[in-house]
Amino acid sequence: MRKRTEPVTLEHERCAASGSSSSGSAAAALDADCSLKQNLRLAGKGTAEPHSASDAGMKRALGRRKSLWFRLRKILLCVLGFYIAIPFLVKLCPGIQAKLIFLNFVRVPYFIDLKKPQDQGLNHTCNYYLQPEDDVTIGVWHTIPSVWWKNAQGKDQMWYEDALASNHAIILYLHGNAGTRGGDHRVELYKVLSSLGYHVVTFDYRGWGDSVGTPSERGMTYDALHVFDWIKARSGDNPVYIWGHSLGTGVATNLVRRLCERETPPDALILESPFTNIREEAKSHPFSVANIPILPWL
Repeated sequence: MRKRTEPVTLEHERCAASGSSSSGSAAAALDADCSLKQNLRLAGKGTAEPHSASDAGMKRALGRRKSLWFRLRKILLCVLGFYIAIPFLVKLCPGIQAKLIFLNFVRVPYFIDLKKPQDQGLNHTCNYYLQPEDDVTIGVWHTIPSVWWKNAQGKDQMWYEDALASNHAIILYLHGNAGTRGGDHRVELYKVLSSLGYHVVTFDYRGWGDSVGTPSERGMTYDALHVFDWIKARSGDNPVYIWGHSLGTGVATNLVRRLCERETPPDALILESPFTNIREEAKSHPFSVANIPILPWL
């Protein structure tokens, strides 16, 4: 009996041992699988964070670009709307049209004292104030020929007025729109004309610079006529030339027409950058080219 049962017992022991070893290996494999899945999960979480951060950065960048484009488009639309609206405002409000033509509210250069032409390098120039009408005062500059600049130092207004009777021609300069009689390019012209031996008398129309009054075509012509008469009353037989620039050419031609009507014409008329009429001037202006097709009144 022992001999017969012994192999069975050994077999059972081997099976139990093999079973226990197989179950142990299965458990080890299961544990390894679980740890692998856990490692994969951790690895997945670790790699997801950089992706989410980069995605957020890209969203912020796109948001900034959209915001910038929205602002730029808004600015462009506002500029376009303003550009289109100007002609209709000019048509509906004649006062705006006068402001755009005269531009007397643009006072350049800024922060200069028109009472002191010496600050602009004109050390032989005197500042006057004349009164064409009761409620109008205009500022005038009188620059003598440069050969007298030493004699002019410290002299008063009466000395300058008497100097007009000297044997030198006189130029009455009528400036264009915008700015004042102290504009940089105008001052340079006074210096050139003075160096050539001319008296130069210039002024700001009513409403320009420090001149008092409201600008208008009639008022500007009357201011020029008053200054011309003031010069002729002091210059004797010396020739007087009228020089108009840009908008001043319109004033100059109106002035000469008035002088010819009363048979006291000037000795010469000089027109610099003249225009035929405001309609043609507006058509040739670069800012109005795009608006011409939609402006039937031009």
